[in-house]
Amino acid sequence: TENLWNLGEVVDVLDLPLLDVRINYPKLDITPFIDMVRGMLMDIPELGQDRYLTFDELHLYCYRVAGTVGLMSMPIFGCDDGFTEEEAKEPALSLGVAFQITNILRDVGEDATTRGRVYLPLQDMEKFGVTEQQLFDQRVDDNYVALM
Repeated sequence: TENLWNLGEVVDVLDLPLLDVRINYPKLDITPFIDMVRGMLMDIPELGQDRYLTFDELHLYCYRVAGTVGLMSMPIFGCDDGFTEEEAKEPALSLGVAFQITNILRDVGEDATTRGRVYLPLQDMEKFGVTEQQLFDQRVDDNYVALM
C-alpha cells in the first residue's frame, strides 16, 4: 500500500482502485488507509482481538475500521462553504466511530453467538454486572439495560 501511494507501484489488479484514488485525490493522506488495514487485522480470528478490556481499546478499533472511512471520504465529498477540511476532520472521524459503535450495539448477540466475539468493554460489563455468558445466552436484564 505504501509503495503504491508513494511510488505508484502496482502489485496486482486489486491495487488499481487505490491507484485511481491516489491520482484523483493527490492531497489524500495514506494514514487512514493503513489504519483501516490495521483495524481489519484486529478482526482476524486467532490473530486479532475478540475482547476489549477498556473503552479506549474499543475506540481505537472503531477509529481504525470506521473513523478512517470518514477521513478518507472527506476529500471526495468536500466541505460546506465556509468550512475547511481541517475543521471537518474531527466531525468526520467522530461520525465514523459513532456508526461503528452503533453497529456493535446492534450486533451484540450475533457477534457473541456466531463469532464468539465480545466488543463491549469488559471493564464496563463488570461495572454493570453483565457477564460474557449472559451475552452468549442473549439474556437481557436490568444490568444489561443499564450498561447500554
